[in-house]
Amino acid sequence: MGHIDYRAEIREFLSSRRARIAPEQAGLTAYGSNRRVKGLRREEVAMLAGVSVDYYIRMERGNLSGASEGVLHALAGALQLDEAEREHLFSLARAAGPGRARRRRDPSAALRPAVQQMLDAISDAPAWVRNGRHDILAMNSLARALYAPVLADPRRPANTARFVYLDPAARDFFVEWERTANDAAAMLRLEAGRSPHDKALIELIGQLSTQSEVFRKRWASHDVRFHRSGRKVLRHPVVGRLDLDFESLDVLSKPGLRLNVYTAPAGSPTADGLKLLASWAATREGGDLTEQSVEGADDTHA
Repeated sequence: MGHIDYRAEIREFLSSRRARIAPEQAGLTAYGSNRRVKGLRREEVAMLAGVSVDYYIRMERGNLSGASEGVLHALAGALQLDEAEREHLFSLARAAGPGRARRRRDPSAALRPAVQQMLDAISDAPAWVRNGRHDILAMNSLARALYAPVLADPRRPANTARFVYLDPAARDFFVEWERTANDAAAMLRLEAGRSPHDKALIELIGQLSTQSEVFRKRWASHDVRFHRSGRKVLRHPVVGRLDLDFESLDVLSKPGLRLNVYTAPAGSPTADGLKLLASWAATREGGDLTEQSVEGADDTHA
């Protein structure tokens, strides 16, 4: 996979979003029982978006050149896109536009020491920083202990998407593996729209597509998703099941990076499990755990 075909991306994204909407969901009357089109017809989307049928067909064929923000917003409304899908549509339009700027984010560049200091100051919760392609760039001690199964892979930077799809241990580590796998693929596709010229991202997607049939199927769905907060259920090999609440925040000083922090309610079994994990991590200081560092963020995914 040497590049991303954005005309194909636009075509498949729009057609897949159109196919999921029944006429009744769009406030239309479906006459007859032998509709040969799954979901909305192209002419129905065009009517809902307030554009000509020919114009919509041109867009669905992958040509968003010249489409104004107003047209894109109308199209997003007609297809009932959520916030993540709207962002993805606009990203695809920018990436495929004729005068597109080849702006590149640099999610692999070294972090400022203050970022690691911030992570280390968070002593009671696992905290770590990743980029959009799911490379782990920095962690505190508790996060290294929590993600010990991920860090067992000697390749650097450690990558959670690669772990989810290519390491058999992931199915034991992530209790809700199916949902985790869906989220990972959807977030990578969202990032592919944002960072069309990220060579390492393209290589990662190619690796996962080549080596995982499960990833190929999920990638083909063209789903996109934000991952800002929620519940993460892990089965740690030392402390057992952990039901963790997570928050994922932008690192504003480094666009494209996310700070992830995992917590649990005071007095809960998971809070006790985190205390046990911290004790285990302390016994590992200077040993195997610290050797599994996340340095080498400029390495490739080869």
